Amino acid sequence: MEKIPPEMRESVVTVDSPPESAQEVVERLQTTEPATRPELESALFEPPEQAVFALRDLSLWYGQKQAIGDVTMKCPVNRVTALIGPSGCGKSTLLRCLNRMNDLIPGVRIQGTVEYHSQDIYARDVDPVEVRRRIGMVFQKPNPFPKTIYENVAFGARVNGIKGKMDDLVERSLRQAALWDEVKDDLKKSGLALSGGQQQRLCIARALAVQPDVILMDEPCSALDPIATLKIEDLIRELVSQYTIIIVTHNMQQAARVSDYTAFMLAQEHGLMGRLIEYGPTTEMFTNPGDRRTEDYITGRFG
Repeated sequence: MEKIPPEMRESVVTVDSPPESAQEVVERLQTTEPATRPELESALFEPPEQAVFALRDLSLWYGQKQAIGDVTMKCPVNRVTALIGPSGCGKSTLLRCLNRMNDLIPGVRIQGTVEYHSQDIYARDVDPVEVRRRIGMVFQKPNPFPKTIYENVAFGARVNGIKGKMDDLVERSLRQAALWDEVKDDLKKSGLALSGGQQQRLCIARALAVQPDVILMDEPCSALDPIATLKIEDLIRELVSQYTIIIVTHNMQQAARVSDYTAFMLAQEHGLMGRLIEYGPTTEMFTNPGDRRTEDYITGRFG
């Protein structure tokens, strides 16, 4: 398995500046003009790779409350895109827009378009179940089924009518999730008996078993210890050669380590409604951000 180079495990760069109070930072966030580097403005930056997702003017409301507003961005194929920002800025909501999970929440209203390989996934003739098969999801907390390890992986494949030798599919999925060597002699053991990190990798194996094109990850390491987190991060870097991965994370070091591109969002309490502030290559975002607000968040002045 490809390991993350040690130099990438270091903390993000910090920038020396006169200290500000938290209130001063918030007041400045509410009045700061958009990004000063045009090539990194969210509405203009486009990754050079082929896009798997193209979002245009995407807005979402929960009833009367707007959660995200006018998000325009493209997510490239076979790359890791990280969504970062303070709690409540709409990161997870945006992630769920990409496989129509928000459809399951009463009172949700969406405007704008989300294209997946140039197909509008919210078009009337698009089956949301098929969307979710192609665009898998791994949640914040491990949620294995109360079944054996084997059945956890095989269940989704059976439901989706995937043919072939199920034993081979289970082994391949567990190998891809870097779990096979740890559980190959205990496949009849309950998935709930595994450790937290193993359960999360089992959930990743379950997502891989239905042969998706994209994997969405909503803070997949937030409930894990540092060692289990490192295994998931190494796994993400290995899987990206075959899958497109979009991850929500509050961990700036994690975003710097695993992602190729980063999108920074701000929340309503900062005078915005889930807006995309800056989007660009992760190395540039973390070493030379084009917007002062991005720098403030990455360096820990707020959030």
